[in-house]
Amino acid sequence: MKHIRLEKDGAVGFLTIDRKERFNALDVETAQDFRSAGLKLARDPGVRCMVVRGLPGVFCTGADLKYIRAGGVEDELHFLAESRPVPGGFGERFKQILEYLHSTISELKRAPKPVVCAVDGIAAAGGLGVAMAGDLVVASERAQFEWAYGKTALTGAESSTFHLPRLVGLRRAFGMAFLNPRLDARAAKEWGLVNEVFPTESFDADVLGLARRLADGPTRSYAVTKQLLHQSATVDRLDFHLDRELDELARIADTADFAEGIAAFFEKRPPKFEGK
Repeated sequence: MKHIRLEKDGAVGFLTIDRKERFNALDVETAQDFRSAGLKLARDPGVRCMVVRGLPGVFCTGADLKYIRAGGVEDELHFLAESRPVPGGFGERFKQILEYLHSTISELKRAPKPVVCAVDGIAAAGGLGVAMAGDLVVASERAQFEWAYGKTALTGAESSTFHLPRLVGLRRAFGMAFLNPRLDARAAKEWGLVNEVFPTESFDADVLGLARRLADGPTRSYAVTKQLLHQSATVDRLDFHLDRELDELARIADTADFAEGIAAFFEKRPPKFEGK
């Protein structure tokens, strides 16, 4: 795998996004590898705790807009068009990536073991959604969390619109989505996005210590507790919601506002949205 690293430390499995030159954004190849690695760890009985992380200094920034703008991979577009009819344009290109990301997130939620998302640096847009999909989220002191979808006129995906109101409450969820504050690690903990904040200089060691503690715990009990907590929070509806997120984002990506948003993003200027 080119941009995904899969490692084990005893009963702890690490999935590391390694594409720092693109701020750990995911093109379709990286999304495919992310899914493959996620499934391997989730279904490996020898892995009793999973850790999802990025390289030091950045967690993930979601789908790669440079890849989206360039046109995606034609073979993948043809496959998706046959398996699920979609309109032409940017929406198809997003579906290339999100089909894999969404299935991975679903797998992480069903995994019969604790899943820790370790955020060191920025988690924005789809990266925020991936982070929120963890059972536990820990952050370094330099971590930052941002909705960011609205900067290019996108709707939320990658589980973000499902998990955000459940974690921070409806009022704060609207604030994040409409006003787009960038939360530092302490604010994210106060809002309920993060369980623990660790010093940046000892972050990797602290994450490993937490993961080993979970891996040494009663993981069968954890698995049942995870299932019950998810049921009480209606996480059993997640797959339905992920499909809705995917369809709505693909539709909004084919609007004039997104075309303006992605152009402004790469031209490094404020966008001029018209609500179209």
